[in-house]
Amino acid sequence: MKVRATTILGVRLKTRAAMGGDGQVTFGDMALKQKAVKVRSFEGGKNIVLGGFAGAAADALTLFGKFEEKLEEYNWQLQRAVVELAKDWRTDKYLRNLDALLALMDSHHSYLVSGDGNVIEPDGSVLSIGSGAGYAQAAAEALISCEIKSPSEIVKRSLDIAANMCIYTNHNITVMEL
Repeated sequence: MKVRATTILGVRLKTRAAMGGDGQVTFGDMALKQKAVKVRSFEGGKNIVLGGFAGAAADALTLFGKFEEKLEEYNWQLQRAVVELAKDWRTDKYLRNLDALLALMDSHHSYLVSGDGNVIEPDGSVLSIGSGAGYAQAAAEALISCEIKSPSEIVKRSLDIAANMCIYTNHNITVMEL
């Protein structure tokens, strides 16, 4: 059976940013957990980075630990830390077998990072991953066009919309804001 679940959404507006995720974990056609937390913040001095994951939780938590090491090693330069994580993830014998997708952002940049070495910085201010990503991203873009100014409000409302449409997304939402 394939483990499927998660909708993670990040929104940046000017220098404010928020990231959120739903709490559902499914295995095949069964919902096993309703209140999982799939987003977290990384804090170092004045710097804060938000991260969310889709995929295997143990793998993602391992990658979050490696990412935090890279942030510290590269003096909290998000772009450099993300690129170095992707290089290690792709080339390391152990890491390359980890099954997850990461969304990482600060107040200026957003990145999607995968184990095949991809580091993608979206053109716009919205980043989404997971089963309900398309629904959440479409909702966020619509809310931004309605001139809602709060990234956390956009994330919450968009994830609620995604939960109404995606069977792998629920309404137990965690939102973190810079």
